[in-house]
Amino acid sequence: MTESRSRIHLAALYVAPLVVAWWGWSMQGAAVLVLLLLAWRWAIALSTFAAPEHVPELELQAISASHFVEKVRWCMDRAGLAYIERQSGGTLGAFFTGRTVPSLKVRTGAVRSSIGNSPEILRFLWGRYAATHGDQAAFLEPTRERLALEERIDRRGVALQVWVYYHLLNDRQLTLQVWGRNNPNTPFWQRTLLALLFPLLRAMIRRSFRINDKHYASAVASVSTLLDDAEHWLEDGRQSLLGGSETNFTDVAFAAINGLWLQPAGYGAGKADATRIERDQLPAQMRADVERWERDYPRSTAFINRLYDDFREPLL
Repeated sequence: MTESRSRIHLAALYVAPLVVAWWGWSMQGAAVLVLLLLAWRWAIALSTFAAPEHVPELELQAISASHFVEKVRWCMDRAGLAYIERQSGGTLGAFFTGRTVPSLKVRTGAVRSSIGNSPEILRFLWGRYAATHGDQAAFLEPTRERLALEERIDRRGVALQVWVYYHLLNDRQLTLQVWGRNNPNTPFWQRTLLALLFPLLRAMIRRSFRINDKHYASAVASVSTLLDDAEHWLEDGRQSLLGGSETNFTDVAFAAINGLWLQPAGYGAGKADATRIERDQLPAQMRADVERWERDYPRSTAFINRLYDDFREPLL
């Protein structure tokens, strides 16, 4: 069932009870309306085959400031995949529709599937494109060791979400900027809702992420532990965190996740520029954390910057 037609039908379902109540329709009239709505839905289902909607093969559902989105976006860029990116506003999807990002929509013929969570998306990309894209997709090959490191890196990604919100939630303008309030690629109605619902969204964030001093300290320690290990691994001059000279998706994940605090010049490949906060605009304590990590982990910092400089473009 095509999405745009389905959305119109869903809106009609919400309006139908109001129509019945407004006009005072009888039980028979309401029953006729229900039958018409059912027939409409059936017609939409049939139209999937008779007149399929023209949608891209790959569509990445995103919020531009998300480090998990950046991880997937980067891997798709490196693999040389053609896709479009649909931006949504901050936390609206998670709190009001139960949808989180990243989410990859995949069209195969008349069927459109959706894959959520960055690890599952990368496994799909490997399975789907390893054979057809050859060396361009080779870095996505999963091994037991790589999967274990990816899982650990992703846990630090969650810790960094706590870190960000601990520092920014008290600043309405900076938080809205991170959520995409100033991003022209975010639908206007979502940007408007972000501003109107900010107090509610902030309260929900505080509760769901447990934003407090204790949880912040735990998050900082968690991120620092991974950076400690990476600093040790990189002492021997290796090009990949797990050793060797071949960069793989765990290195991309490490750079994308930690890119949230380091904010390299290439972060988001131009798709996160509207949500970027320059370092001199950061709250003082947040800026102090960034500068401390940068000072204490020079190898990790150089590793992240090198990947952003040299490993974003697909192989020719």
